Amino acid sequence: MSSEQSAPGASPRAPRPGTQKSSGAVTKKGERAAKEKPATVLPPVGEEEPKSPEEYQCTGVLEIDFAELCTRWGYTDFPKVVNRPRPHPPFVPSASLSEKATLDDPRLSGSCSLNSLESKYVFFRPTIQVELEQEDSKSVKEIYIRGWKVEERILGIFSKCLPPLTQLQAINFWKVGLTDKTLTTFIELLPLCSSTLRKVSLEGNPLPEQSYHKLMALDSTIAHLSLRNNNIDDRGAQLLGQALSTLHSCNRTLVSLNLGFNHIGDEGAGYIADGLRLNRSLLWLSLAHNRIQDKGALKLAEVLRAFELTHTEVVERRRLLLEKGTQERSRSPSSSRHGDSKTDREKSQMVGISNSALVDKTDKTQTMKTPKGLGKKKEKSWELAKKEEKSGSGQSPTQGTPKKEDATKAGKGKVTIPEQKPSRIKGIKIGSREKRSILPESELVVEATEVINPLLEPVEHRDGKVFMPGNKVLLHLNLLRNRITEVGLEGFLATVQYQMQFSKAKSVSKGPVGLLWLSLAKNCFAPQCPAYAIIQELMLPRDPIKAKLREDEAMAFFP
Repeated sequence: MSSEQSAPGASPRAPRPGTQKSSGAVTKKGERAAKEKPATVLPPVGEEEPKSPEEYQCTGVLEIDFAELCTRWGYTDFPKVVNRPRPHPPFVPSASLSEKATLDDPRLSGSCSLNSLESKYVFFRPTIQVELEQEDSKSVKEIYIRGWKVEERILGIFSKCLPPLTQLQAINFWKVGLTDKTLTTFIELLPLCSSTLRKVSLEGNPLPEQSYHKLMALDSTIAHLSLRNNNIDDRGAQLLGQALSTLHSCNRTLVSLNLGFNHIGDEGAGYIADGLRLNRSLLWLSLAHNRIQDKGALKLAEVLRAFELTHTEVVERRRLLLEKGTQERSRSPSSSRHGDSKTDREKSQMVGISNSALVDKTDKTQTMKTPKGLGKKKEKSWELAKKEEKSGSGQSPTQGTPKKEDATKAGKGKVTIPEQKPSRIKGIKIGSREKRSILPESELVVEATEVINPLLEPVEHRDGKVFMPGNKVLLHLNLLRNRITEVGLEGFLATVQYQMQFSKAKSVSKGPVGLLWLSLAKNCFAPQCPAYAIIQELMLPRDPIKAKLREDEAMAFFP
C-alpha cells in the first residue's frame, strides 16, 4: 500500500520532466516573439547615416560649407580652405642673430630639417586660398585655386556654396585642368554668384575647342577677364574678336582683357582689331608675349585712328539712320497734328465749296424773281461777304482757335526733338514754361541709359568714301615682346599723332581721348629707333601715372 501510495506522490516531486516541458514551451514563445519583432541593429560607434548634399543649407562660411558638402558627396580627402599667404617683408639679419647662428646643435638642426620637409609637403597639398574682407570668415573677397584638377563634382559643390558669398569679387583658376565641358559648367555657375563678381582669371588651362569666348557672351557680367598662357591661336582670337563686337552685336560689360603669353599671330591680331572697330567698352588690352608681326600691328593701329567703313557697314549705318528717323517721327506728336490739320483743312475747303454752290443756286433763283434794283443791291452785299471770307480764309476754325491740349502737345514735341522747327500757328505764343515741359520719368531713364551705336557716330566723307573717327575708348595697349619691326612702328606713330591732334581740336574735355599708355618695347627694332623715340616723347605727357610721379617729385623739391 505504501509503495502504491508513494508512487502517485513521487510524480509531482520529480521536477525534470515538468521543467523540460515548461522550458520547451518558453523557448517556443521566445522564438515566436523574435520572429514577430526583428531585432534592431545599432550602427557602429562613430558612423552616421549618409546625408544628401541637396538638403544642406549653407551658412555663408566657405570653410564649413565646402567641408560639409565634400563629406556628403563622399570625399574622404578634399582640399582645405586657407587664407591666401601674403609676401613676407625682406629679412635683415642682425648682429645678435648672427652670433646665435654660430652655435651648432645637431638636435636643433635635425628638428628644423624635419619641420621644413613637412612644410614643403604641406605647401604642395591642394588648397583653396581665399582673401577676406576685414578678417571676417563670411566676407570672402577673392578665391584662388592653383595646381589641382577641378572636376565637375567640385564645380557642383561650388554651385552650392559660392552663391551665399555676398562679397565675392574675383575667381582665379591657374592650371586646374579645365575642359570644354567643365568650362561650360563653370559659366553656368557664374550667374548664381553674387552680383559683385566682376573678375575671372583662367590661366594655364588650354582647351581643344578654345571656347573662351563663351565668357564674353552678351548676357555676361564679367568686367575683367584674364586668359594668359592658354595656347590661344588665330582661331581662338577670331572667336574672341567676334565676341567683342560684330555688325549686329557688341559686348558692353568687358573693361579689361589680358591675352598675354599665347600664340596669336598676324591673322589673330586682325580679328581682334575687327572686334575693336565697333566696341566702345574695352579700356585695357594686353597682347604681350605673342607672335604678332607688322601686318597685325598695322591692323591694330588702323582701328585707333580714322578708318574707312566697309560696304556692309555703310549699308547698316543707313538702315540705322532710317530706323532712328522713323522712331523720332513716331515719338513726336507734331506729325499727327499736322496730318489732322491737313484733313481739317481739306474738309473745310469741301464744305466751303458746297456752301458756295448752294448760295449760287439760291441767288440765281432769287434773281429770276426779284427786280433789277434789288438784284444789284444783293450783288453788292454778296461781294462784301466774299471780301470778308477772303480776309479770314488764312485761318480755318480749327486752326484759328486751337485747344489748350494741342498747345501743350506742341510744346512737348519741341522738347523731345530739338531739331524740330517751331510751330507756325498764328495767334499762339509758346512761353518759357511750355518749352521746359517735363517729360515722363520712364522716358528720361530710357534716354539716359540708351547706348549709341558706333555706326551712328559723326563720320567724314572723302572721295566718295565714309570714314569713322576710330576707337578712342581704348586707353591701354600692351604689345610687349612681339615681332614688330619699324614698319609696324610707323603705323602706331601715325595713330598717336592723329589722336594728339584730335584731343587738341576737341573743345569739350569730356569723352574719350585715346591711348594713354602704349607699350612696344622688346620687339624687333632698336631702342634708338627714331619712330619709337617720337612715340615715347608723345606718350610721356599722356601717361597719368608718370604725370602723377612728376607732380610728386615737384612737390618734394618745392614744398
